[in-house]
Amino acid sequence: MKKIVLLAILTLVISCHQKEKKQEKSAKFIFSSWVHAGKEFKKETWIKKLDFYDSLGISEILIGGSPKILEKIIPLANKKNIKIHGWMWTLNRPGDTIAQKHPEWYAVNRNGQNSLEYNAYVNYYQWLSPFHPDARKYIINNAKKMMAVKGLASVHLDYVRYPDVILGANLQPKYNLVQETEMPEYDYDYHPIARAGFKKIFDKDPMGFKHPELSTEWRQYRLNAITSLVNEIIEIAHSKDKKVTAAVFPFPEMSRQMVRQAWNDWSLDAAYPMLYQNFYRENINWIGFATKQGVSDVAFPIISGLYAPALKDPKDLEKAIKIAKENGAKGISIFTADGLTKKQQAVFVKLKKWIQNN
Repeated sequence: MKKIVLLAILTLVISCHQKEKKQEKSAKFIFSSWVHAGKEFKKETWIKKLDFYDSLGISEILIGGSPKILEKIIPLANKKNIKIHGWMWTLNRPGDTIAQKHPEWYAVNRNGQNSLEYNAYVNYYQWLSPFHPDARKYIINNAKKMMAVKGLASVHLDYVRYPDVILGANLQPKYNLVQETEMPEYDYDYHPIARAGFKKIFDKDPMGFKHPELSTEWRQYRLNAITSLVNEIIEIAHSKDKKVTAAVFPFPEMSRQMVRQAWNDWSLDAAYPMLYQNFYRENINWIGFATKQGVSDVAFPIISGLYAPALKDPKDLEKAIKIAKENGAKGISIFTADGLTKKQQAVFVKLKKWIQNN
């Protein structure tokens, strides 16, 4: 009897092992892209677009559009076996007429300026505070609307952070800035609710700190507000059998420093770090470094985000894709496929076969 039981267990173990191996082999490296849907749906336009993505080997697209538009695109995409993700601007809500009725919902910088009234860097930076309970409810409700879309591959969170306290080295000159310190006008969130909550714990008001950037408690406190919001959205999504992914900054340590985003503390189904090397005056090898760091920091899959305008040389694009794969990425996402040159498109077509054999 014991021998029969042991044999059954052994057979089960071998079967599971073979199944895992089969799954590993079938889990191919994916090509994906961020795509703007616009405000109108035109069936003929989307049939052409999906044909184009399919010709490049792109099997997943992250679409910025309303749930109603996504619902119309998904049946068309299913015919091409292309997965659709709902790309959602989370905390940055430019032109949001509902949010704008509630100025108290917006994040506040160290100068006491509200993000609705003072836009850091660009006029479309209008950030809600993760500390205001009504703002949080509003964001979660937006995510729930996206979750309700039948057949959606994931709710894809973007701008799920604070405004950039430090810009990439190559972006600073565009705004006549040299950010050698954390400047008060770009340092968020000193929302009254955030300050009151921090003071309740530590008996200190961060607004009174001479060097708030040196307070690890104040930084972590703000990191936790974003993390708890994301994980709450994920918990709701998972209870509905939906997945959540996110576009994030290059790797967790860098994200903490630049935008207060500790995405290695999130329970994501996958992360799409935006490895736009030219923003940071880095080379193609940096894409491999950032990919590897992200892979080592989290248990969920990493899809390396690539910036098409910085990879105009087809050799650079090919190297970027391959180096991401070599360093553990499960795929790449291009920003954006719609802007690829003919030579860049040829790289995707060429690598379609390479993916199948590697």
